[in-house]
Amino acid sequence: NRLHATDVTSSSFRLAWPKLLSQESGYYSLEYRPAGEPGGRRTLQVSGAHTSLVLSGLAPETTYEVALVPESNVHYFPPQTTRVTTLAEEISPVQVLISESGPRSFQVSWAPVLDSVASYQVLYGPLPGNSARLLEVDGRHNSTVVEHLAPNTTYLVTVTAIYRSGKEKSLSAKACTQEGERGE
Repeated sequence: NRLHATDVTSSSFRLAWPKLLSQESGYYSLEYRPAGEPGGRRTLQVSGAHTSLVLSGLAPETTYEVALVPESNVHYFPPQTTRVTTLAEEISPVQVLISESGPRSFQVSWAPVLDSVASYQVLYGPLPGNSARLLEVDGRHNSTVVEHLAPNTTYLVTVTAIYRSGKEKSLSAKACTQEGERGE
């Protein structure tokens, strides 16, 4: 039952602490800074009625040292401290490559592959048209082969990264299948 962080993202976290003060008995002084950067310290005053606060606008993949100082006019409370590390920034796929295109299939690959991605969804459908199909790909893989396509057709391919945090980021590319053999 002490100062701790929840809801950590790449740019924010929520701090929660036990109720030590009331509105009447004082306020909290909250100090936070990136570890190892004494100059980066920021201080906030928080009403004694509060037991949580969201800090935002933070740098990704950074450890913050946080100190909560109860400024009471009744009792002395020792400062509570904690360290919180923000998550890596969630990057959308920056490249979608189409290769090994044939009349009935092509390969879709993407980069970068990130630990924070749980799975990828590959949505593909002919242009123009609205008959898209969906493939689910494990987050450890960075390519898949799309099959059973129509020859000489342009497809819109959208790769969506589904992050463990629940967020989604997408990137699209166009792919053309080859002309089929005569007599197909």
